[in-house]
Amino acid sequence: MGKPTGFKEHVRQVPKERPPAERVEDYREFLIQLPVVQLREQGARCMDCGLPFCHTGCPLGNIIPDFNDLVYRDDWQRAIHVLHSTNNFPEITGRVCPAPCEDACVLGIIDPPVTIKNIELAIIERAFEQGWVKPEPPGHRTGRKVAVVGSGPAGLAVAQQLNRAGHTVTVFERADRIGGLLRYGIPDFKLEKPILDRRLAILEAEGIVFKTGVNVGRDIVGEELRRLFDAVVLCGGSTRPRDLPVPGRDLDGIHFAMEFLPQQNKRVSGDSAAWTDRGWWFSGRRRDILATGKHVIIIGGGDTGSDCVGTSNRHKARSITQFELLPKPPEDRPSHQPWPYYPMKLRTSSSHQEGCERFWSIATKRFLGTEGRVTGLETVEVEWVTNGSGPKMREVPGTEKTWPADLVLLAMGFVGPETDGIVAQLGCRLDERGNIQADGNYMTSVPGVFACGDARRGQSLVVWAISEGREAARGVDIHLMGHTELPTKGQGDLPRV
Repeated sequence: MGKPTGFKEHVRQVPKERPPAERVEDYREFLIQLPVVQLREQGARCMDCGLPFCHTGCPLGNIIPDFNDLVYRDDWQRAIHVLHSTNNFPEITGRVCPAPCEDACVLGIIDPPVTIKNIELAIIERAFEQGWVKPEPPGHRTGRKVAVVGSGPAGLAVAQQLNRAGHTVTVFERADRIGGLLRYGIPDFKLEKPILDRRLAILEAEGIVFKTGVNVGRDIVGEELRRLFDAVVLCGGSTRPRDLPVPGRDLDGIHFAMEFLPQQNKRVSGDSAAWTDRGWWFSGRRRDILATGKHVIIIGGGDTGSDCVGTSNRHKARSITQFELLPKPPEDRPSHQPWPYYPMKLRTSSSHQEGCERFWSIATKRFLGTEGRVTGLETVEVEWVTNGSGPKMREVPGTEKTWPADLVLLAMGFVGPETDGIVAQLGCRLDERGNIQADGNYMTSVPGVFACGDARRGQSLVVWAISEGREAARGVDIHLMGHTELPTKGQGDLPRV
């Protein structure tokens, strides 16, 4: 512990943001990082408590007190070694993770918690600036070949870990570029794609083979995949969006969020942003989806809905309204979710700050339209009552309302992976929620076939996907070699401070 009184002497400071009126004019990231002196002060706030609950709050088990202390000591090179020992892609989690570690911070019981997420991002960006992040190809090859299906955070993490173990890894991606959700789901104002490309160049230099434009299950079938590779890891994510089957759903102008968001990411990358026939894969058959000059209604109050808000603001929408079916959360931690649990409280994103009306306990009854195109929708307020069988929703009489809408974006989450392709061909069992079933080593019901990330656990956080990828790599390595030296959660070859 570098400074025992640091948490008493320094207050929590977070990066400044470019003003909303300025940042909605572009798709660049808008956080202004703290100078080194202030970052070191923030590192000094870490109490190095006897039981650091931030470890358990972090799905990766990041060794947070160690790298906080190293930042305070101005030893950034050792700090990145500690951070990389548990986290393959801190430049991504440092940008998009909701930081459950901070909600579990012991200091947070009495004061604002340590700015763990900002310190993490500062460490990795300093490491890239100084040239400390370099390709580390394995010293030997085992002769075993592994296919990874899907190039999102889970796929990239399992690929890097297995490559480090000496296996030859090929990553298949059906889109035109590598990255999955990181590439075509998260807007550039939250994660600029050169940040992703910078890491992908390192993975390629380490020996990982990437193949884009390959729809596994169609372009290469399950039988062939198993014949060519010693193990297969399914990391296709949870890509089936939850629909809203109410009257008028077939009107033009009603789209899933993951039809809307990837188009803008392609525009920012300089690619044509054509419509999609299924999911968010680009076929070039219909017109682009734009919010410009339109009354936009976003149904769904989570992160994906927030991303639709920020993108619609940059499109210069006429108005933006967001509905959430559940009640408005409390502004503070609720009593039934005490520290160190991640609390379900009201969270206002940077996109909301740019302009948006938000409504809770709202259910959509039907969509209205003229000449086949949506012009509005009808809603009713709902209330939630609890009985012996759990919470039930009921409509509040007299609260019906009609809203104008030229564009409706459905951002109500995802119900599971696509199972009619490679999953069915391989014969993998599904669990009761429709996700790919896997055992404690992440192996599916088919020997030699593994699954991790959202395809296995359901829709979740990027940090959970990376964690699952790392753990699944251990299972694959054990299957192939009979043992593994890959680290488990929260472990690595660390310098002790």
